[in-house]
Amino acid sequence: MDSPPDRDRAPLMFDVIIAGCGPTGAMLAAELRLHDVRVLVLEKETEPVSTARIVSLHIRSIELMAMRGLLERVREHGRQRPAGGFFAAINKPAPKRLDTAHAFLLGIPQPVIVDLLEEHAIQLGAQVRRGCAVAGLEQDDEGVTVKLTDGEQLRSRYLVGCDGGRSTVRKLLGVGFPGEPARTETLMGEMEVGVPQEELAAKVTDVRGTHQRFQLRPSGGGAYSVVVPAAGVTDAERPPTLEDFRQQLRTIAGTDFGVHSPRWLSRFGDATRLAERYRVGRVLLAGDAAHIHPPTGGQGLNLGVQDAFNLGWKLAAHIRGWAPETLLDTYHTERHPVAQDVLDNTRAQMELHSTEPGPQALRGLLTELMGFDEVNRYLIEKITAIGIRYDFGEGPDLLGRRLPDLDVRHGRLYDLLHRGRGLLLDRTQRLTTGGWSNRVDYLADPTAALDVPCLLLRPDGHVAWIGDDQQDLDDHLSRWFGTPAN
Repeated sequence: MDSPPDRDRAPLMFDVIIAGCGPTGAMLAAELRLHDVRVLVLEKETEPVSTARIVSLHIRSIELMAMRGLLERVREHGRQRPAGGFFAAINKPAPKRLDTAHAFLLGIPQPVIVDLLEEHAIQLGAQVRRGCAVAGLEQDDEGVTVKLTDGEQLRSRYLVGCDGGRSTVRKLLGVGFPGEPARTETLMGEMEVGVPQEELAAKVTDVRGTHQRFQLRPSGGGAYSVVVPAAGVTDAERPPTLEDFRQQLRTIAGTDFGVHSPRWLSRFGDATRLAERYRVGRVLLAGDAAHIHPPTGGQGLNLGVQDAFNLGWKLAAHIRGWAPETLLDTYHTERHPVAQDVLDNTRAQMELHSTEPGPQALRGLLTELMGFDEVNRYLIEKITAIGIRYDFGEGPDLLGRRLPDLDVRHGRLYDLLHRGRGLLLDRTQRLTTGGWSNRVDYLADPTAALDVPCLLLRPDGHVAWIGDDQQDLDDHLSRWFGTPAN
């Protein structure tokens, strides 16, 4: 990645090029456009993915949609269900009184959420080019030269790889991707069944007593979600067929339940890997390009969207010229440990799916422990990402955590965050954003339901400061939002 001579450099055409227009890439493009950053998204597929796999938006991702005014648009395409019973598929109800205004999961077809986020980015002014992908890159002190598969070269200030688990950008950077290769393969799909509901429910209950990696449950519109081990399917390189599912169902359950009319069929492994670095100079990684893990717990899409939310405002700040020196580095220091935690909890969940006596005994013990509300709540907050606390230094427990969608003067808190700016919530009505008013909004609300006098929110909704002293506030405004404007 040697820097080309100055005379050979093309002019900077974009501020940011994003490789990949999945949920992570589309969300990042929209976040950047909130700050008037020139964005080009490259997508190798010529047409949007049509496979109607259902994914779950977890509580934190639902909150992020609300923070950008997208929730109602997304909700009308999804199916709500309680936020419980999905840690290692242990059937426990959702904890009571979760600290959120959005205590549910939202099942939604993956193509729909991708289309909605892409449409949102385009409406904000992002450009999306399909049928092209990154083939090479060179970075220098001014930007990145991106070579496409057709030989065209583009220039931008930054490049972000959101191009999946086999990320070309990550490989070109030479960033290590340590972890474990897949040990087990699983088939997953949606199809219709040909047996009565009562017979199906009784058989499923019986089989799941010993096979935790087996699943057959309604997914909406008359279809069922089917998950079975792929151990008997010999050719792992070819796409699975309906006959593969029938064979595995007969092996495990003694019947294929008359499955027919598949909507989509896929397979996945339990490979678990984490990029050593999320940033190399002017090139960054996000989503599956930075981390892969089994889908148990349904965290993958959510983790990527949350990466984009963390990165977007920081990268925009550097491009707009007001970012503090180390702001962009906090993307790695904050998100890398979060991904490590997700990888670890999916490892644990996969072990709990094993039919071996030891893991089954451990599963039984954890099932008992999850009968305690504190244990159940802890695991749900972990999976849904509302328990995350970034390390911002010493301070109250709320510091570094996300703030729920509170009732505030004239509405809801998240309605004030649609523009992707910071927010000072002042219960004392004595503080000011001063020279940062072009980056941080102000709300004086002595009635806000908080146990602290005032707090400063970053654009991603995490609490960056708590207190009531103007000088201390100014120091923290400088830390997160740079030098004040004159």
